[in-house]
Parts: sequence; C-alpha cells; structure tokens
Amino acid sequence: MVTASSGNVFADLGFANPEEELLKAKLIREIRSIIKRRKLTQAKAAILLGLKQPDVSSIITGRVGKFSLDRLVRCLDRLDYKVDVVVRHKPRRASRAIAA
Repeated sequence: MVTASSGNVFADLGFANPEEELLKAKLIREIRSIIKRRKLTQAKAAILLGLKQPDVSSIITGRVGKFSLDRLVRCLDRLDYKVDVVVRHKPRRASRAIAA
C-alpha cells in the first residue's frame, strides 16, 4: 500500500508539532549552508553564533530537538541574515469547507 505524502514529512511521521518541526528543519538547513559556504569550523561557527561547539555539531547533523525557533532565528541574525515570516490563509480542505 502506498500512502500519499501530506507535503510535510513530520506530519506524515506523526510528530506532535509538524509545522514547527518543518520550519526548524528549514532554518537548520540555511544555517548549515551558510557555515559551509563560509568554510567555518565548528569552533569558529560557535563563536559567531554564541553557542557551544557541541550545539553547532547538533545543527550540522540536524539534531534540532534542543533548539527553539527563536534560538535558530537568533543564529541566522548573528550570521547577518534576516528571517521574514509570511502569513497566508490556508486553502480549505473539503471536509472543513462543508462545516463552515
């Protein structure tokens, strides 16, 4: 049996807050990419980000459990990146449209 993805792997896997986990993953991907582009060691990245080296290692390896969205946004700010939040109306699902 094949199940179609919802478009959010964290929702598909049953995470409690799938939207938050997806957003964290996107922020982590950006931080990791910036560190790689700048050819920073984990020690140098830690100094720039105001983190300990093991926390940078967690970012590099994608272990995001201990990071809040706020903390990740602060890391991007320390790397001279701005994070914009866009709020859009979600399209209605068929079952919700009937109830409304």
